Amino acid sequence: MKSIAWVTDSTSTIDSEFAMNNHVYIVPLRLIVNNECYKENIEISADQFYDKMRQNDKVGSSQPPIGEFLELYERLKEEYDEIIAIHCSSELSGTFHTSMQAAEIAGVAVIGIDSKVGAYPIREMIMRGVHWQQAGYSALEIRSRIENIIEEMSFYLIPASLSQLHRSGRLSGSQLVLGQLMRIHLLLKFDEGKIIVVDKIRTFKKTKQKLLETLRQDILRIQNICIMHANNMEEALSLESAIQEMSPSVHTEIMTFVPVVGVHMGEGTLALSWIKHTAMNSITVQDKVLEPELGALS
Repeated sequence: MKSIAWVTDSTSTIDSEFAMNNHVYIVPLRLIVNNECYKENIEISADQFYDKMRQNDKVGSSQPPIGEFLELYERLKEEYDEIIAIHCSSELSGTFHTSMQAAEIAGVAVIGIDSKVGAYPIREMIMRGVHWQQAGYSALEIRSRIENIIEEMSFYLIPASLSQLHRSGRLSGSQLVLGQLMRIHLLLKFDEGKIIVVDKIRTFKKTKQKLLETLRQDILRIQNICIMHANNMEEALSLESAIQEMSPSVHTEIMTFVPVVGVHMGEGTLALSWIKHTAMNSITVQDKVLEPELGALS
């Protein structure tokens, strides 16, 4: 079996212990608060970031520098037979392109995958990919299976702050004014790597209902659902309760968003993500060699 290194970024939400035990290398995005730069999840935690964000208007984020990827690839090409790199959507960040450029400079062949998303689905791509690797699949076979995950995933968001969306460049000034005047709540989703508006709804309650109605259409093909929040556990628990009432057999998980989401969507943002089950993207009974480590996938 060829050795494989996995390269990703901090939006993947991969657990550091899992990463250390399974040859996963995480390059952090940067968070900027009043011109001070921090490595996401390394030099500043989510709680610390949200505390700072409440006190400062000038917050932002940036992709990792190319030198950090270059240094990593120079090392990995000496230690592994193959490298698979999975990064957050190239439509929202230059991280994927920077990673691929660094690999080219380092003279190393990398199987690059644009996840077209962030957070929970990337984590699933990597965790399932590690499983398939240990089950004996080749890197190219693993890429095909991960591409099937991308085709079958759904990711919906209810942003907490229209002002934050405007400051991050994802909402025009006229849209901001209209939304604030009418007290509109947006339902967003990832679509081919971009975040688009699904609906504009007058109340937060009705926006959540719309999100749950969307989930209901896929519920018979889902085994796991991830509820994500930007420091809004109360509403996350409320969503979990509604989902469990809808389908008690579906496994739910609550995840705190990485801070970079708070930069663009605002503290309090909620999201749901799921991957429709197919024979190609799921872990089969006969292949479950990592069951203790991949309990969320059972």
